[in-house]
Amino acid sequence: MSYSAVDEYEESKFLRKAKENPFVPIGMAGFFGIVAYRLLKLKQRGNMKMSVHLIHMRVAAQGFVVGAMTLGVVYSMYKDFVLKPAEAQKALEQKAVEKK
Repeated sequence: MSYSAVDEYEESKFLRKAKENPFVPIGMAGFFGIVAYRLLKLKQRGNMKMSVHLIHMRVAAQGFVVGAMTLGVVYSMYKDFVLKPAEAQKALEQKAVEKK
């Protein structure tokens, strides 16, 4: 197997996983965005200690990731427990109409 085939496999695997769980890439993007923003604001922190600034950055980034994960779980539960039963009920009703 060549390196290009391995890269293509890994890329398609990532894209497939991202489509299955869209909140993971959103959480990753938010994490890196918050870290980049806070690192740019590092010089403008005033008299705040470096450790406090870094702690605030970590908490903000973690909070975004946890929020994205929570939304992902809620969305997944909605799909599994609300949409799928409704589709199954609709399919049963359609079968009943076809039998008549």
